[in-house]
Amino acid sequence: MASQNIHRSLIRDLAIFRSMADDELDAILATASVRRLPEGTPAFRQGATADEFFALLHGRLKVMQTTQDGQQIVVRHVNPGEICGIAKAIRRTDYPATASAIVDSLLLVWPMSQWEAFIASSPALAANAIGMVGQRLQDAHTRIRELSTEEVERRVAHALLRLARQGGRKTEEGVLIDFPVTRQDIAEMTGTTLHTVSRVMSAWETRGLVASGRKRVTVCDPHRLFILAERLPE
Repeated sequence: MASQNIHRSLIRDLAIFRSMADDELDAILATASVRRLPEGTPAFRQGATADEFFALLHGRLKVMQTTQDGQQIVVRHVNPGEICGIAKAIRRTDYPATASAIVDSLLLVWPMSQWEAFIASSPALAANAIGMVGQRLQDAHTRIRELSTEEVERRVAHALLRLARQGGRKTEEGVLIDFPVTRQDIAEMTGTTLHTVSRVMSAWETRGLVASGRKRVTVCDPHRLFILAERLPE
C-alpha cells in the first residue's frame, strides 16, 4: 500500500513520532510503505538479512528468539507506536529474533538503508528512537535480574504486571491484557515450564488474583499481585 494513503494525523500521536512538525512527518511517510500483517504472519525472521525496519501502527507483535538448543524465548511484545527490526541500530546485519503478528496488524515499513536518514531527519524523532531503545535495554536488564534472582512465582507475577501495563484495559473483572497471551507464552517469558505456570496461575485464580480463558488473562487484583511480586507485607 502506498504511503500517501496514510495521513500524518494517523501517526502524529504515536510515541515514536510525537513532537514532530508536519513537514517532518510528511518526509518520514514519503519513504515508507504500508503492510498488512495477518495474525500469525512474521514481519521478520531470526537470522534473515535485516533489509527493512518497521513501526507498528495497529495490532500487536510477539518477538521470539530461538536458542542454539532449540528453546524458544518470548523476548517482548511490540505495541502500537513502537519501532522494531532496527538491527542496524545495534550494528547487526541480520535480525536477532522473529517478530510475528498475534492479531491482525498494520505496519509502516522502510528499507534499512533509510535508517540513518530516518533518525537524522528530526531531532525529536532521534530522541524518541534512542529513548525507546534505551527502555528496551532497561527492560532486558530487569528480566535478566528476575531470571537470575527471583523464584518462579515472583517472575510470573512481574510478567503479568508488565503485560498489563503494556496492553491493559480496565473491565469489570479487573485489568484485561488486551491481546492474546497463553500460559506457554508466560512460561517462555519467565524461563519456566508450562506445567509450573499452570500450577501458579490456577492457585492465583482460586485466590481471586487473576482470571484466564483461551488466550486471555485478566489481572483481577493488581495490588495484591504487586505485593506478591515485590514480597511486600500485606
